[in-house]
Amino acid sequence: MAVPKRKTSKTRRDKRRASSYKLPRVTITTCPNCGSPKLPHRVCKECGHYDGKQVVDNSEQN
Repeated sequence: MAVPKRKTSKTRRDKRRASSYKLPRVTITTCPNCGSPKLPHRVCKECGHYDGKQVVDNSEQN
C-alpha cells in the first residue's frame, strides 16, 4: 500500500483543496429587445421582456 514519504504541508494541502471551491463565471447576455445586459433565462430588468414577450410592466418605475 502506498504511504506518503513526507508530511504534506498545510499550504500544499490547502492549495489542492482550493481548486474545487472556485465559483463559476457568471454568464451575461444582452436583451434582444433593449440591448441591456441581463442574466440568461430571466426577465430583463430594464424593459420587462422575456422570450420576445412583455411579461412585466416597467412603466411605473420610470
